[in-house]
Formats: sequence, structure tokens, C-alpha cells
Amino acid sequence: MKVDNLSTLRIEVEPKLLESLETDIWQEELIPAKLTVDTHSYDMGITYRGHHTRKFPKKSYRIDFGSVNEDFRARELHLNAEYCDPSLIRNRLSFEFFKKLGCMAPESNFVFIEVNGKPSGIYLQLESVDELFLQNRKLSHGPIYYATNHQTNFSLLTTKGKLKKSLISGYNRKVGNDEDDLDLEEFIAKINSIPRHEFKREIVKYVDVKKYLNWLCGVICTQNYDAFIQNYALYRNGQTGLYEMIPWDFDATFGRNWNGDVMKYDRVPIEGYNTLTARILDVYDFRVQYQLLLEEVINTYFTTSELEPTILNLHHQLRPYLAKDPYKKDTVTLFDQEPEYIIQFIKNRSDYISNNLNNLI
Repeated sequence: MKVDNLSTLRIEVEPKLLESLETDIWQEELIPAKLTVDTHSYDMGITYRGHHTRKFPKKSYRIDFGSVNEDFRARELHLNAEYCDPSLIRNRLSFEFFKKLGCMAPESNFVFIEVNGKPSGIYLQLESVDELFLQNRKLSHGPIYYATNHQTNFSLLTTKGKLKKSLISGYNRKVGNDEDDLDLEEFIAKINSIPRHEFKREIVKYVDVKKYLNWLCGVICTQNYDAFIQNYALYRNGQTGLYEMIPWDFDATFGRNWNGDVMKYDRVPIEGYNTLTARILDVYDFRVQYQLLLEEVINTYFTTSELEPTILNLHHQLRPYLAKDPYKKDTVTLFDQEPEYIIQFIKNRSDYISNNLNNLI
């Protein structure tokens, strides 16, 4: 994996407008701003992004060019602060890992941000999962939904056991129309209503099971606790008509949770959780397929020999910029310990998965 020096993105915002954004961190309305990279400047709109991350000192941003920016090959970009990840690399490391599994994942690269001439620090620039995401991969047009909260668990009930007001509560439609909402409602209803003896035959009419199992392997290995109930994008392939999972917000992985605290390597069971996963793995043939896939992954892609070079390269790339990041400059010692911590997690998690493979059958 080749890594380069970080580009500096200079953002200029009218101070009063920036102050209004800081006063109301929950506002979604874009405020006008200018982005300069090297000698090129672009008009854009900017606002904060994320949910609990908006409460942190270092905010994440969403920027919108209004139309397709040919230089960025995007209309919209996400700038993630990665504030709670002491390594800063877990999100990107996860996406690179998912790609090895044959899963779709956003493109990403690290940049250094300045706002009105003041350093804001290291950010991960993320590709938006939208219609351009599909075009860049030559994929058929189809609806895309972001799973934005814990209600997106493919169940009729919330995670607190209450009946949902809507089957598509928590889904933010990025691409599509009202008819696509109805299709999504039908999909979730079918997950919960297909009789057990018909599930194997019927579910393949709605979801690409092979790709879902690939995604499941990625989530289980990286141990993203939240990925079963949010932190994903859902795409219905326009050619096959089947739903596919796209990982999103994978900073709480590789042994740390959403607050950056230690998460033991055995915190997420090998079977995962959520209604769709449980029903798919209830089918013997799917469970065998998953077992074989997971065994292959821990012997090929989820190994220290495969992932350590990427970990060390990303750490090396960011290390010179850490002292310039006003929110991270005092965490250099912890930052330098993180590669070893992540590598040890991979060893422990892989051993845990290996020791529990036989429990699937």
C-alpha cells in the first residue's frame, strides 16, 4: 500500500457564520465556504457531520460542492476527525480490509485541515456513498440508504424491545424515491415473516447472501460492535434487485469502542447479531458457507503478515503531522503504542475466531 504526504485543505468561512455553526452544532444547513488545495480554490457549503461526534472538541465536516467537482470526482465529501481513535487509522484500515474481502467500501485518504488559517489537524477524507459512488465502480443505479441509528437492525422491534413506528426508521435515503422506501419496508417485513422452512429459498430473492456473508466476515474480524444495527449503507443493486451492505464509520474497531476505550477481543460473538444475520445463519447451508469463508479470511487477509505493513505505513505517514494537530499533539505516546496494540488485537481476535469456528456447525 503506497502512502504519500498529506495534502493541506484550507477552508475559509465567514467568522460570523462559523460562530453560528459552533453555537448550534446540530444544524444541517450548509453554510457557504471556500476550499483551497494548493493553488486551486472551490466554492462549497459546509456543516458538521456525525451524531455523538459533534459533541467532541474536534468536529467532523460534510462539504458539498453543489455539483460534481471533477478534481475530487465527487459532489460531496466527508471529513472525519477520528477524534476518539488514538491511532487515527482504524477507519481507513477497516475499509482497506473490506476491499480485500471483495466488499464495496468508500475510498479514503488522510489530509490536513486548516480553518480560517488555523490548524484543525489530521482528518480522513471519505468518499460519499451516493450515485457517484456507483458510477465510479460502474455499478447499476439503485437506491442507497444510510443506517443512521440503532433502529436499523432489520427487526420489527427497536434494540430496546419496542415496536418500531416505521420499518424504515433510522434509514436516511441518499439515492432513490418513495417507491424504493416501499421496497425497503417489504424487505424488512420479509426478513421477519418468511417461515423458517421457506427462508433459504425466499431470502435470496431480496439480499445477495454471498456478499452479505463477506460483509459479515469483515465486521466479525474488525469487531465493529455497532455495525449490525447502524454504521452501514444499504444498496439495492439495480441489475440484480438484491440488497448489498457497504461499511461506513468503522473507527470503533480493532480493539477499541466508539469512545476509544479498550474493547476485549472476544466482545462480539462469532455469530454476530441482528435479525437478518440470525436468520441467515439459521440456514445450515449458509452457516457452512460462512464458516468456510471466515476460516479462509483468518488464514489469508486477517493476519498480521497481511495487515501489519498497512498499519505501519499509515502510522508512518501520520506521525510527522501529529505535533501540528492541536487536538492530538499531546497524545504522541499513545499514538506510537497503537500499531503494536492493533497487531496484538489481530492475533487475539484471529485465535478467538479460529477456536470458535466449530461452534457454527
